[in-house]
Amino acid sequence: MAWSLHRCAAIAAAIAWSVAASATVAVAGPDVATPVSEGPITAGGNPSLLGPNMTGAGYVLEEFFIEGEATAYEPIGKLGANGKWRVEPTTTAPFKTRIVMWRPADPADFNGTVFAEWLNVSPGFDNPPDWLNGHNYYVREGAVWAGISAQAASVNGGEIRVEAGEEVPPPGGLVGQNPERYGTLEHAGDEFSFDVFSQAGAALFGNAEGSIPLDGFEVERVIAVGESQSAFRMTTYINAVHPIAQVYDGFLVHSRGAQAAPFGEQELGEAQEEMPTGVKIRADVGVPVLNVQMEGDLIALGSFPARQKDTKNFRLWEVAGTAHADAYLAGMSLGDLGDGSAEIQLLDPAAASGGILGCEEPINAHGQYAVIIAALDALDGWIQTGKAPARAPRLEATSDGDSLTIERDEHGIAVGGIRTPVVDVPIATNDGELNIGQTFCRLFGHTIPFDAATLAELYPNGEAEYVAAFEESADATVASGYWLDVEAEHWKAAAATITFPE
Repeated sequence: MAWSLHRCAAIAAAIAWSVAASATVAVAGPDVATPVSEGPITAGGNPSLLGPNMTGAGYVLEEFFIEGEATAYEPIGKLGANGKWRVEPTTTAPFKTRIVMWRPADPADFNGTVFAEWLNVSPGFDNPPDWLNGHNYYVREGAVWAGISAQAASVNGGEIRVEAGEEVPPPGGLVGQNPERYGTLEHAGDEFSFDVFSQAGAALFGNAEGSIPLDGFEVERVIAVGESQSAFRMTTYINAVHPIAQVYDGFLVHSRGAQAAPFGEQELGEAQEEMPTGVKIRADVGVPVLNVQMEGDLIALGSFPARQKDTKNFRLWEVAGTAHADAYLAGMSLGDLGDGSAEIQLLDPAAASGGILGCEEPINAHGQYAVIIAALDALDGWIQTGKAPARAPRLEATSDGDSLTIERDEHGIAVGGIRTPVVDVPIATNDGELNIGQTFCRLFGHTIPFDAATLAELYPNGEAEYVAAFEESADATVASGYWLDVEAEHWKAAAATITFPE
């Protein structure tokens, strides 16, 4: 890979700031220009991308450049909280950016699905949180994962917001990291990012001039995914741009806040007066949208006002015991090749720590990635079959407008929401409350191990009782659609390794 594993681990700690069967959209809407595609790129070493090396699983890492004229938009009238927005084009500007992808080496192994991730730029450079969360799923299913550098910080760089040691990328985004490889890229600003994302999606379908990124692959559907900062932008994209672009077959909106991204420039974390609070995904979106929220999103991102009811094409999942970011995302994913070792480390309370950021309290180890994998699978199935996921229970939470209260049991575990064995058969309290320490620590929640007396009270017959209850809960989680069998088996094997303290 382009960077050392140590550097990747340090950078990954910041990544948090880091539908009825629909017809495949084989051609973008008339308002989406056709980009020119170039690649695969070979000059200047390897693509710049965090994450594990999946070549041993029969996958190939490739990168293409796309360029053209991108359009900026401005809203028509006032933006309502219902998300039914209209926009009109304003200015255009030239752009050249990249699509980086992991794809099956053999096109015959491709399952027809491309997951296109809006790469997160909160740390000041590209991060792929949903590649890190879902890489084992993409590979075992035969899907393509494609990361799109849609924003200016990807290309030009932004404020470096990583405080995890000295090994951080140089300033200047992709261009600054590797001028030999990326020196020809250009981006005029985030007001053009929405159309860049549309044109990149169209290129993945094969609608591009020049070298086609997935030439020889029978692309049947392209699903957009985005986490945290990218989820803010995807909310705006769905409400305002998708109705005119009609590129993507569905959307996974992962960990959004209560607002949406503006149509112009935005400082990170800056509230936008033009954007209402409590923005909903528009009810008439026309394709499946699955919005997955962590317990910590209600707290750290203030997402509670954006809650909305499930509809024909919308589902909301809220996951108990999860933080906005966690120990898996902050390093474990880099070495996880799906052998079950990550689950053993996550589940063991003795391994709880402040993580590579050195947060002052042990960070959350719930492992939200397993629910995200189930969400990816559910969304893909929804698009293909028209069968929507079950309506999930909400976390029990109330707000008076100034403060949020999440109902908790006697062990401090959130009540309600999607539940896994980690919270229903607990050996520690996992929560999404604010941690303390460096810049991003507040997003990482907590893992607070139970003492011996609490474990004896919960499981008077010891580890065997715990393992049996965990296995039963894991099977129920799979039956409900919130874990897949593979992850459940890994977690059950991890539970069998737990030894209670004396």
